[in-house]
Amino acid sequence: MTAPLNDTSLFVVSGGGKGITARCAVALAERYHGHFVLLGRSQLQPEPAWAQGATDEAALKRQAMAALLAEGQKPRPADVNRAVRQVLSAREIRRTLADISAAGGQADYASVDVRDAEAVRDALAPYRDRVTALVHGAGLLADKLIARKSADDFEKVYGVKVDGFRHLLDAVDESRLQAVVFFASVAGFYGNVGQADYALANSVLDRTAHLLAHRHPQARVVAVDWGPWDGGMVTPTLKKMLASRGVPLIPLHEGTAALIAALDAPQTPPQVLAGAEMVTPLAPPAGQTYHLHRRLTLAANPYLRDHVIGGHAVLPTVCAAQWMINAAEQLAPGYKFFRIDDYRVFKGIVFDETLAERYTLDLTVDESSEESCRMTAQVRSDLPNGTPRYHYGAKVTLLRALPDAPPFAAPRSPEGAEFTPLAGACLYPHGGDSCPPTDRPLPLFHGPAFRGVEEVLAFTPRALKLRCRLPEVPRAAQGQAAIQTFNPFITDVTLQSLLIWANLTYGYGGLPLRIAGAEQYRPLPFDQELFAEMAVVSAAPQRLVADVTVHDGRVVLTRIYGAEITLSQRLNELFTRHHLAEEQSYD
Repeated sequence: MTAPLNDTSLFVVSGGGKGITARCAVALAERYHGHFVLLGRSQLQPEPAWAQGATDEAALKRQAMAALLAEGQKPRPADVNRAVRQVLSAREIRRTLADISAAGGQADYASVDVRDAEAVRDALAPYRDRVTALVHGAGLLADKLIARKSADDFEKVYGVKVDGFRHLLDAVDESRLQAVVFFASVAGFYGNVGQADYALANSVLDRTAHLLAHRHPQARVVAVDWGPWDGGMVTPTLKKMLASRGVPLIPLHEGTAALIAALDAPQTPPQVLAGAEMVTPLAPPAGQTYHLHRRLTLAANPYLRDHVIGGHAVLPTVCAAQWMINAAEQLAPGYKFFRIDDYRVFKGIVFDETLAERYTLDLTVDESSEESCRMTAQVRSDLPNGTPRYHYGAKVTLLRALPDAPPFAAPRSPEGAEFTPLAGACLYPHGGDSCPPTDRPLPLFHGPAFRGVEEVLAFTPRALKLRCRLPEVPRAAQGQAAIQTFNPFITDVTLQSLLIWANLTYGYGGLPLRIAGAEQYRPLPFDQELFAEMAVVSAAPQRLVADVTVHDGRVVLTRIYGAEITLSQRLNELFTRHHLAEEQSYD
C-alpha cells in the first residue's frame, strides 16, 4: 500500500524554481501542503536598485541601460539582456516560493546544477533523512538534426535528465521515499525530429520508473510522458510547428490536474502518457511484407493460466488477433486499429507437445494512404520438414481518424417466455456457495483474467444479453498480450455470449472458427460496466454463427459480425479440466 502524501511530506523538486515544474510544485502544495525543496541552476539574487519599479521586460531594459550609462559603461545588448534575465529569473523564483507558501506549504530554494553530484549532495544534506518524494523536472534542450549535434550537446541534455536523477537518488534515503515522479516526454516514447538526445534521455527515465516501481512497491513511482505544454520550453517557433502538425498544447490547469491524478489514482502504472501523441503518421508502402517472429511460453504469458482447456493452456483466439493488430499499429505509427475482416482459425495454438519453437507473423500491406492502411496477416509455424503450418489469418484495417461511436439503439424486445437473470459468477468454475446446484455443465472454463460476465440479463432462442465488467488485468500478467488499443481480455468476455447461448440451448459449448468482421469505435475499458448483445444469425447442433454488439448503454464501442464457433458435446469434459496438467509449469 502506497503511503499517503500529506502535510508531513518533504518534496525535492529539481527544476522547481521556474517554468512548468514550478507551477506543478505549487499544485502539489495546494493538494498536499508539505515542505518543498526546489533545486535550480539560477541564482536567487537580491533585486538590484535599478530594477525597482520596472514591471515588464521593456521597462527593465530601459532602466538597465540607464544604470550602465550612469556607471560610465557602454550598454551592450548582451549585457543588458543578461542583467534583465537575472532579474526576471529571480522574480519568478520568489513568486514560486510565495505561491507555495500561500497554498499552505513551506518552500526553500537552492541553486544547484543536478549534473554536479557533490553540489546536489551538499544542498540536500540538511534534508536527507526526511525526504519522502522526488519530483525530477529539470531538463535542457539542444534541438538540431543528429548530424549537427555535438558530444557536448548530448552530455548536457542527457546529463540533466539521467545523471541528474541518479545524483538526486544518491543524495536521499531511498527507503523512505513515498513517491517518485519523473517529468519525461512523449519524445522518449515516439521520438521527435531534432531531439535524439532528449528522446533517449527520457526513454531511460521511463525504464527507470519501471525498475524503481518494482524495487519499491510501497512507493508511487510514475514517469509522466508529457506532450508539449502551453509554456515552459515550448518556444513560439516550436508552438507554430506543433500547430502545423495538429498537435495541441497542454493547458497549465489540465497538466497540473493530470499530475495530481497520477499520484492520487489507486493503480497508476509506472509510465503514463499526458497530452497529445507526437506521432508523425507513417504508413508503410503497399506491397511491402514483414515477417515478425515470436517465441510463445507459459512463463512469458501469466494470463494463460486462466485459459486452460483439457489440462493445457490454449492461446485465446482474441490474443492471436491482438498480435496481428498490435504489429500492424507498430508498423504504421499514427494509425489506429478500426476493423478486422475474415479472421480465421486454421490450427489453434496449444501449449503441449505440439507447441512450436517459433511462430511467425507475416504482414503484407495491401493498401496504404494518408487516411488508412490495410494489411493481410497470417500466423504460421514450421513443421519439422520445413512445411509451413498456418494457425490464424485475417485482414486488418487501420485509420488515421476513427469514426464517431454510433449511438446505441436498443433492439426490440424479443418475444418468448420470461427469463430469470443468471449470475455470471455461477457460469464459471468455483462460482461460490451462493450458486444453486445444477446438473447442467458449466458453459465457461475461464479464470480471473477473462472472468467478466456479471449477469445474463436476457435469453431467447435468437438472442442473449450480458452485463459485463472485468477488473483490470495487471500489466505484468498480460505478458505478450500487452494492450495497445485493442483489449483482448474484455473482447473475450463479450464473445463468451456465444458459449453461454450454446450451453443454454444445446447443453454444450464450442470453440472459435471464424469472425467475418469486427469494428472498434472506442477501446474497451477495464472495470467499467458494459453490455454485450448477441443475436443469432444461424444455429445448428454443431455450429453457431452470431453477431455481437458491445455498448455502454449510450454508444456502441464494438460491433462483431459473423462470429462462428463449432459446437461439440465432448467439450463439456474438456472444459472441466481447466487447470494445467501437472507436468506443465510457468517457471
